[in-house]
Amino acid sequence: MTRPAEHLPGVPPALRFVDVRKEYALGDGVIRALDGLSFEVPRGEFVAIVGRSGSGKSTVLQLAAGIDVPTSGEVWVDGRELSRLPDDELTRSRRDRVGMVHQFFNLLATLSVRENVALPLLLGGGDRREALRRADALVDQVGLAHRRESRPHMLSGGEMQRVAIARALVHGPALVLADEPTGNLDSRSAGQIVELLGRLGREHGATVVLVTHSQEAAGAATRTIELSDGRIVADTTGGA
Repeated sequence: MTRPAEHLPGVPPALRFVDVRKEYALGDGVIRALDGLSFEVPRGEFVAIVGRSGSGKSTVLQLAAGIDVPTSGEVWVDGRELSRLPDDELTRSRRDRVGMVHQFFNLLATLSVRENVALPLLLGGGDRREALRRADALVDQVGLAHRRESRPHMLSGGEMQRVAIARALVHGPALVLADEPTGNLDSRSAGQIVELLGRLGREHGATVVLVTHSQEAAGAATRTIELSDGRIVADTTGGA
């Protein structure tokens, strides 16, 4: 049997935190969102990060996306330590190596489904015809071929999140970060979205990190990391 990429010598993990601390000033005091956090996510893994509000879940996602920087420690994505990258390289890293799925979909109302999915390629200067061809293939994969020319306002919440997943994968990222992607969906749609996210991640060779408060959503992942007060209190393997 072929060994998964995460176990091959010389292949770096998709995501790695090394003794990461993140503090925010609040008046005369300081809030410590992350307190010496260290973990690795091997390539191809589907990880759920769970915890109560204020546990540090969203901070992990912001640091992994390169949207924010740690107070101390290192954040590595696809073998590159983000704080060492010049601004232009960090922008390219976010664009090329990371896909994002948000709770509120973030689709552009004036664009069709296929144009929304193609957007990361178009913003990166890609050929429009090729971008739309790749977008169409992913729209088919998420089961929305019949909605290809529809605008977002014509879609259900579950359909909009399917479009967002297709958009996150269209540029072939190493890492997909999903921020409460089922938060605005009913239980049936939520289950379908998490299953789709895991399946397409595997099919496209992407590592998926899901931040969620939903135990049902976390149960679909192959590994669950639980945070409390910016620290890992449990790291378990199992589920899907």
